[in-house]
Amino acid sequence: MGFIKDRFVSLGFALKGIKAFVMGEVHAKVHLVSGTLAVLCGLCLSLSTTEWSIVILCIISVLSAEAFNTAIELLLDFIHPEHHEKVGKIKDISAGAVLFLSFGSLIIGGFVFLPKIIELIKMYSF
Repeated sequence: MGFIKDRFVSLGFALKGIKAFVMGEVHAKVHLVSGTLAVLCGLCLSLSTTEWSIVILCIISVLSAEAFNTAIELLLDFIHPEHHEKVGKIKDISAGAVLFLSFGSLIIGGFVFLPKIIELIKMYSF
């Protein structure tokens, strides 16, 4: 295979993985809905280029972290299907990493969106 053809094959595998992640994982759907709401709010509030960059980076980071967490959990379930204390600890730490990033993104979203929302409230209050 040639270099370009190999890249398209790799892209196909990546898209297959994204589809499996989105279709098979509840948390993927939760993060996608949250990200979509952030994008809709950004459109309504006319975010600057810098603000858009920050918001999109947060959305992609949380989705990526959740995908890594899912991959780690699937791998551990495959390698060690029965309950094991160390496997559980690894899964908990992996899930905790997603939680860290989600809370951080929520805080960043507050910095980006709240001033614009407060400005709108002041503009339309009597």
